[in-house]
Amino acid sequence: MTHLLKDWKSHSRSKWIHPEEIEAKVQAIRAEGVTIATLNGSFDLLHAGHLYMIYEAAKMADILILAVNTDESIKRYKSRKRPIVPLQYRLEMLSALEFIHFLTWFDESDPREILKKIKPDVHVNGIEYGPNCIEAEVVKEGGGRLHLVDRIPGLATSQLIETIQNLGPSCV
Repeated sequence: MTHLLKDWKSHSRSKWIHPEEIEAKVQAIRAEGVTIATLNGSFDLLHAGHLYMIYEAAKMADILILAVNTDESIKRYKSRKRPIVPLQYRLEMLSALEFIHFLTWFDESDPREILKKIKPDVHVNGIEYGPNCIEAEVVKEGGGRLHLVDRIPGLATSQLIETIQNLGPSCV
């Protein structure tokens, strides 16, 4: 057990695929005859809703690749005050989840460019984005399909932040 803990950082990083290397890695994965599912998001303040979504995505294919928004990407599409947790640490936390095989990241405001490179067999998204979500066309053009997952009520990062803010200074 001690060996595993000492080697955690290198094990964590072994799951990371630099965006410039994603096409080559996907080609190697496909050569093994396996299917690929993707899921994207910021995964800021990792919570049980994220875990549920990631688990559901992992069930859709042999390999799950998570595409994570960079800090700058999150600042552009969410708020200049976000993310709360920097990319390196979000990647490290996500790497600890055994049902995530690989992680990559993207600097754009949406994941379409990275999905064009991956061409997943299945792309997983929250049902709140619907079948005509921004990723749908790119996924279908790449030969994949969209799988929508229900959200767990009350488990969204923005709701958790609001709850924390409403606790007041005496509780934080």
